Amino acid sequence: MNIVYNDIKVGMTAKAKTHCTPESLYIFARASGNLNPLNLPNKDGDADGENEAIAPGIWLASLVSAVVGNQLPGPGTRLVSQTLEFMGTAKPGDNIIAQVEVIEKQANRHVLLSVHVSNQDKSLLVSGQIGVIAPAKPISIDDRDVPEISLSAHIHFDKLIIQAQALPTVDTVVICPEEPDALNGALLARQRNLIAPVLVGDEVKIKAAAKTLNADISDLTIIHQQHATDAANLAVDMVLGNSVQAIMKGHLHTDVLLKSVVRKVNGLRTHRRLSHAFVLDVPALDHLLIITDAAINIAPDLKAKVDIVQNAIDLALSIGISEPKVGVLSAVETINPAIPSTLDAAALSKMADRGQIKGGLVDGPLAMDNAINMKAAQTKGLKSLVAGSANILLGPNLESSNMLAKELTYLGNTNSAGIVLGARCPIILTSRSDSDYSRLASCAIAAIYAHSNRP
Repeated sequence: MNIVYNDIKVGMTAKAKTHCTPESLYIFARASGNLNPLNLPNKDGDADGENEAIAPGIWLASLVSAVVGNQLPGPGTRLVSQTLEFMGTAKPGDNIIAQVEVIEKQANRHVLLSVHVSNQDKSLLVSGQIGVIAPAKPISIDDRDVPEISLSAHIHFDKLIIQAQALPTVDTVVICPEEPDALNGALLARQRNLIAPVLVGDEVKIKAAAKTLNADISDLTIIHQQHATDAANLAVDMVLGNSVQAIMKGHLHTDVLLKSVVRKVNGLRTHRRLSHAFVLDVPALDHLLIITDAAINIAPDLKAKVDIVQNAIDLALSIGISEPKVGVLSAVETINPAIPSTLDAAALSKMADRGQIKGGLVDGPLAMDNAINMKAAQTKGLKSLVAGSANILLGPNLESSNMLAKELTYLGNTNSAGIVLGARCPIILTSRSDSDYSRLASCAIAAIYAHSNRP
């Protein structure tokens, strides 16, 4: 509730406390359009070798606006003048106190207030005066009436890329990088020292793609193979000959690539079934999320699901998830013989308990809500080490997993990376619609996985 002009008295005060966070600076940068690197976390704004991350002075002033707009005089107040002096700086981690005091009531509902903004050490950061027109009638507002803000920062992928950069580059055969988008992902990964690409495909088309990108590939090895099938077969041979440690899909159909990978003679099969995993950096989650299988196994039976789960757990361990938690998804969280996926989920859970699946926790059946949301799990009364905190989700079939991953990607501002597991080397599987950042993350994950699984 506000304080109307007639009730305002000289000497009245109001204050608010705010914690300065990196998110505060990002939100202000986006809202104001001020992208000054001095005011952004993890940026060296003046090339002195240090990250400044100084909160903009106008952000500090905006905290005063919050006190005036919410408390004194409150809702209905209009700012008409301000004279402020910026005397100090704030950084993420600081606690900020903004205070105003009524120093004069003027005609026509005009009110003059003094301003003081300080930090937890009582150091004065902003001082001055502001003039406002106070409201004439009572007004109130509920914060639920204002939409919330969600940041789409992808810090988890950033960390993986940094982690992979610290490792030796992984020799990677890129099959048919004959379109600009397919080639650019490999070139970006090379620039970040993630992979050392060997390009296999139609040399004329590869060079044309490089020309479109205005990229110099004169120092890269190009092995001419006019047909995609021949290029895929050669890539598999290169893995078998230990000249490369990873495969990256370019501009060719996935089934053409996988046909060569699983060929009966001199293929890349292991004792595990091949499976695909989406690794997702979801802004709403404080951890990476893996969804499997979304691209290879159409309707996996229980035996196939065992391999799919084990592949995903091994991947999770390699990228730093210390205790992977696998939520086996269905439409419900109870076993129902009429829903086959609930029976598979129960069997997988028990197999993990008996050591037939190793390295992680497995529980199911779980519905999507109680697999990833603790409140939903508690509401349902689920007692589980996985429910509410799953970081691996096993879908009942390819359609459900694929739709789930793409819904998160296109409706939830999520970045995704794709990798095929269960072969003798990681296979970077990207889509033509993937962003360059997603391709880069896929290469980083493949590089980390390749190093963690070297003999």
